[in-house]
Amino acid sequence: MSTGTLLAIIIPVVVVAALAAVAASTLTRRRRLRARFGPEYDRTVEGADSRLDAERELRARERRHDALEIKPLPPASRDRYAREWSGVQEEFVDRPEDAVHDADRLVTSLMRERGYPTEGFEQQTKDLSVQHGATLEHYRAAHEVEALSTHSRATTEQLRGAMVHYRTLFEELLSDGGGRAQPSRS
Repeated sequence: MSTGTLLAIIIPVVVVAALAAVAASTLTRRRRLRARFGPEYDRTVEGADSRLDAERELRARERRHDALEIKPLPPASRDRYAREWSGVQEEFVDRPEDAVHDADRLVTSLMRERGYPTEGFEQQTKDLSVQHGATLEHYRAAHEVEALSTHSRATTEQLRGAMVHYRTLFEELLSDGGGRAQPSRS
């Protein structure tokens, strides 16, 4: 067989093998991101110009999250937050709007103590999405009602729903759920 014939066979085989490797790598990366972010993966893809841009955004969230010092709560703090949450729930009976605002503040305080930055709602959701993607829609729904209640536009049923949504994320953050908690690096 001549060199030209061998090259005509080998080059296409190498190109096909390289394309197959790239496709396999892309599918593996996509599956890993989808598994890690849950529904947040699809939400990010829908909001991006392309799937590639969305996946870049999700990997950037992972890098930012990995740089944070997320830590579990000591038992005393966990007990204190549980008591505070009970108080917020009791407050709902007489002052539902105030209770929703207090639930929002309590969740933000819990996030801060765990090591999450709390500089704004959009950044909070991005940071939470890495370990808490499955419960993130609860946080968004609760926050939306909380914003409505600031202008006295939320119904009592919406406020009740917000409390349920806040509780879902609160309990997950309180129990270190949603993924691994990193030990403090101090």
